[in-house]
Amino acid sequence: MSQPVLVAQNLTKTYGNNVIFRNISLSVNERDTIVIVGPSGTGKSTLLRCLNLLTKADSGKIWLDGVEITDPTCCSEDECRQRIGMVFQNFLLFNHLTALDNVMIGLTKVKKMPKEQARRKAVEELERVGLVDRAGHYPGQLSGGQQQRVAIARALAMEPRVMLFDEPTSALDPELIGEVLAVMKQLAREGMTMLVVTHEMGFAREVANRMIFMEKGQILEEGTPDDLFERPKYERTRQFLWKIAELHGRKAPEENG
Repeated sequence: MSQPVLVAQNLTKTYGNNVIFRNISLSVNERDTIVIVGPSGTGKSTLLRCLNLLTKADSGKIWLDGVEITDPTCCSEDECRQRIGMVFQNFLLFNHLTALDNVMIGLTKVKKMPKEQARRKAVEELERVGLVDRAGHYPGQLSGGQQQRVAIARALAMEPRVMLFDEPTSALDPELIGEVLAVMKQLAREGMTMLVVTHEMGFAREVANRMIFMEKGQILEEGTPDDLFERPKYERTRQFLWKIAELHGRKAPEENG
């Protein structure tokens, strides 16, 4: 068996006396699409930020392709972030740059790629997310769904080993959610390794090969989507998924037992 792409072992994060999560361990294999669900405030987004080294965990270790990236002697944080792409809730595009320039900037500033080569790569990634015809538009001229797709193209341009998505559709109007999910589904079909925090249960059931349910800073349960939706081990998992399904008008998990 090949080694996992990303491994976290015993990660703990606190802010003062507030424990965000404690002793979280997980393993992400090549081509996995793992969906993390759970109530607000249980540490899902902070966990992604720790995996990307945007936030420093208080303790624990992270390995990427067998190399411990929490060891400060192994590589710089910027080098690690190139290989662990991150897509945020609120796009975080530069409003004074066009879509093309937003995708190019990491290539020229971080990877030191020649400008013309970076331009070709950026056009390629915008085409991949269906936005090459908007390359010259500024974020203010784009819909929320288009802005998020530019953000995805920007992350993809760095050719990451794994992509982290932090509630990528939560800031979008309902009619724009589908275009972002369609891009993510295509990435999954292409074999991109992805870790996704989302409340989009339809996406989870259709695309994920694993689901993780977090509660109070702990991984309460994990398994296949069928395991969690149809055969949850814990009543709390069933209650949470039932509420989310009810909010979205979808089929709720089965009663346990």
